[in-house]
Amino acid sequence: MKFIAGISSTTALLCVLSWQGAVQNNAVSAFVAPKVSNTLTNLPSNNDITNAMRFETALNAEAIKITMPALSSTMKEGRVVTWLKSEGDEIEAGEAIMVVESDKADMDVEAFEDGYLAKILTDEGESAEVGAVVALVAALEGDIAAVAAMDGGDAAPAPVAEEAAPAAEAPAAAGAAAPDFDFSQLDMPALSSTMKEGKVVSWLKGEGDAVEAGEAIMVVESDKADMDVEAFEDGFIAAIITGEGESTAVGAPVALIAANEADIPALQAYAATLSGGAPVAAAPAAAAPAAAVAPKAAPKAAAAPNAAASAGGRVVASPLAKKMAEEMGVDLTTVAGSGPGGRITAGDVTKASQGGAPAKKAAAPAKPQWQPAAGVVAATPTARVLAKKAKLDIASIQGTGEFGRVTADDVKIATGEMKPKRKTAAPGAPTPVELPEGLVPFTGMQRAVSNNMVATLDCPVFRASREIEMDAFNALYQQVKPKGVTVSALLAKAVAKAIEKHPIVNSSFRPEGTFFNKDINIAMAVAIDGGLITPVLKYANERDVLELGENWKELVGKAKSGTLSPDEYNSGTFTISNMGMFGVSQFDAILPAGQGGILAVAGTQEYIVPCKQSVLGMKKISKMTVTLTCDHRQIYGADAALFLKTLNEVMMNPSQLV
Repeated sequence: MKFIAGISSTTALLCVLSWQGAVQNNAVSAFVAPKVSNTLTNLPSNNDITNAMRFETALNAEAIKITMPALSSTMKEGRVVTWLKSEGDEIEAGEAIMVVESDKADMDVEAFEDGYLAKILTDEGESAEVGAVVALVAALEGDIAAVAAMDGGDAAPAPVAEEAAPAAEAPAAAGAAAPDFDFSQLDMPALSSTMKEGKVVSWLKGEGDAVEAGEAIMVVESDKADMDVEAFEDGFIAAIITGEGESTAVGAPVALIAANEADIPALQAYAATLSGGAPVAAAPAAAAPAAAVAPKAAPKAAAAPNAAASAGGRVVASPLAKKMAEEMGVDLTTVAGSGPGGRITAGDVTKASQGGAPAKKAAAPAKPQWQPAAGVVAATPTARVLAKKAKLDIASIQGTGEFGRVTADDVKIATGEMKPKRKTAAPGAPTPVELPEGLVPFTGMQRAVSNNMVATLDCPVFRASREIEMDAFNALYQQVKPKGVTVSALLAKAVAKAIEKHPIVNSSFRPEGTFFNKDINIAMAVAIDGGLITPVLKYANERDVLELGENWKELVGKAKSGTLSPDEYNSGTFTISNMGMFGVSQFDAILPAGQGGILAVAGTQEYIVPCKQSVLGMKKISKMTVTLTCDHRQIYGADAALFLKTLNEVMMNPSQLV
C-alpha cells in the first residue's frame, strides 16, 4: 500500500476500510468513500477524512434494533401508544419500554437486552408494520450519539412471523379441513427480532379451562428470556398442541381456543391432525465456525449473572421462576441466575429449593429504580382495560406490580371486586386471628330488634344524667343477696317507687294526648346469644323484693331458653338498661317504641368527698351515673330532673324497698 502525503497511515487505512465497508455493509450506505489514487496529487478532502473518522465510530458502535413485535397471529401492524422510556434512558432486560396497540389489545413490550435507548424511530401515536425497526438501542452509553446517527430505516423489516407462516400452515394443509365454527388458533409468538423458535416452559391454563382476553395462559422461553403470553380473545382452551418442555417454530400453532365450550371435542379432533409446526430450518453452514468458538466465551458469560442479576437493585427472573419461588418459599435474592444476563430460571429455583444452588455473590451498588416518563402511568394492558370499564382514573390507583406498575388486581381492589391480600406473618410471629367474613343473615329476634330501633327514629327525645350515691343501696343488697335477690330486682323496685311519685315518666304518647299507664311494669334489657330481649317485672311497685327476685330468675331462664311468652317481654311500661356489670362509666339508651322513658344504669365508682364528721375531713363514697332518655312530646326536662332526684333519695334511703 502506498502512503498518501499529508495524512497518517492510520487515516489512510480508515479511508480504504470505509470504502470497502460502504460496498459491503448496507448500514452505512449513505457514506461516500473518498477517491484515493496511486498518485500523490489527488489527496482526499477534509470532508472525506471527517467522514472516514465518523464511519470508524459507527463501525465500533453496537446498535440493537427494537422491532414491532407480532402480538397476535393476525397482527400485521402495531401502533405505539406510549413510550415508557425516553431517548438517552438506560434500559434493562425484562423492563417494559413501550405500550403497543395491536388488532386485539394494548400490551407492554419489554426490552430483551441491557443498553441505552439511542433513537426512537416510531413516535407515540404512529404505526409500523410487524418486524419494522421502531427504535435503536446502544450497548454502551458512549455509543448513543453514533447509534442515533444511524438511519435505522435501511434495516429492512425482519418478517420473522411471516417467514414462519408457511411452516405453520403446512400441518393444517396436510390434515383435515378446519372446523366450520368460531375458534382461534394460538401461534408461537415472536418475542424478539432474532427469535426463530420458542419453548413452552409452562401452561398456566389446562384443556377445558376458560380464558379471558389479556389473561396469561402460558410461559414461553425464547432466545432472550422467559415471558408470559396472554390470550387475545375470550374462550376455552380446547386443545394444547405443544406441550410443556416442547419447542416449535415461531408462527406454528401451539393451542386451539374455542369460542363456545360445546365445540371443544370437535377442536380436539382437529388438533390431532396438526403436528405443532415444522421444525426450524438448519442454520447456514457459515454459522458453524461461530458455534465452534462459542465454548471459549463461556467463562466470560458465567461471570455475567452475578452482576446483572442485581442491576438496579431488583432481581431479574422469569415469570415461572417467580411463581415457583413463591410456592417453594425460596428468596430470589439469594439465587444466582444462569439464564441470559443473569436471569433466574425455573431450574435455578428448583436447585435452590434442594440446597444445590450456588450462593449469590454480593450485589453491586444499587442503581436508581426505573421510573416511567413524565405523564406516563405504568400499568399492564389488562389493568388499563379494567380501569376503563370501571370508569376509574388509572393514575389514582396505587400500583403494586414490578416497577410500581398498576396490575389487574390493583384495579379490582380499587373497585371493591377483590380484597387486598393479607401480608404473610413473619416466622415466629403470632398467628393472625381468623375473623368472621361475609354476610350473616339476621335471626328472627335480631330482625325484630332492628325494626324496633328504626321505629324510634321518628320520636323526639332528650336525655338527662345524674350521679346517685350507692353506699346505702349496696349495704341493703348485701343483706338480701343471701335470700336470692339480685341487683336487677332491687333496682327495678327502686325505680318503680320513684315512678309512683312521677307517673308522667311511665306514660306513652298518643296523637290525641298523653296515655298514662295504671300499672308499673319494669322491662329489663337482657343480652342473650343472638339478640336482645326485655323480660318484664309486672307490678314492680306493689311486690316485695323477694318475690321480684324469684320472678326475675325465672324470666332470665326463659329468656335464655327462648320460652318467654309475648306478655312476658312486650308488656313493659318503663325500661331499664343496666351495663354497670361491664364497667361502663356512662352511656345513653335508645327509647323503645311505645314507652315514655328508659333509664341507662352505669357502673359504680368510688370517690373521695369532703366530710366534716371524718377525722381527716374526707370520706370515700360510691356513686353511679344514670341517664334518663324521655319522649319529649309529653315529658319535659323538669319532669326528668324531678324523677332523678326522687330516685336518688330512694337509693340513699332504701329501707322502703323491703
